[in-house]
Amino acid sequence: MQQIDYTFVTQKSFAAAVAAVEAQAALKEFKVLCTHDVQATLASKGIARDPLKIIEICNASYVSRVLAKDIKISLMLPCPISVYVENEKVYISALRPRVMADFYPDAGIEKLAEEVDRIVLSIVDAAR
Repeated sequence: MQQIDYTFVTQKSFAAAVAAVEAQAALKEFKVLCTHDVQATLASKGIARDPLKIIEICNASYVSRVLAKDIKISLMLPCPISVYVENEKVYISALRPRVMADFYPDAGIEKLAEEVDRIVLSIVDAAR
């Protein structure tokens, strides 16, 4: 199986890294569907943790084409990009879209998954 994530340390602050991912996604024509503030959710349950936000991004054209191949691929959508703090460093980490083809080998989405993978990696690279 291929590398499942694409992760880098950034010199940006946590908030600046989140904003950069959201801005870069928009520039690449991916909509930010939701940004989950995991730290706040856990804090509301009395659980402390370092900052973590999961940014869900989506491009309707790609989603439509993938779902036409196999509806079960919806289990891996939308594309998540996490920004988190660990050991006082800020990280940006994306799930590699190309791994979807590994999980659904009969769907024939290899080229499409590679195309989306390149875009998601470019979002991370530009945001970091």
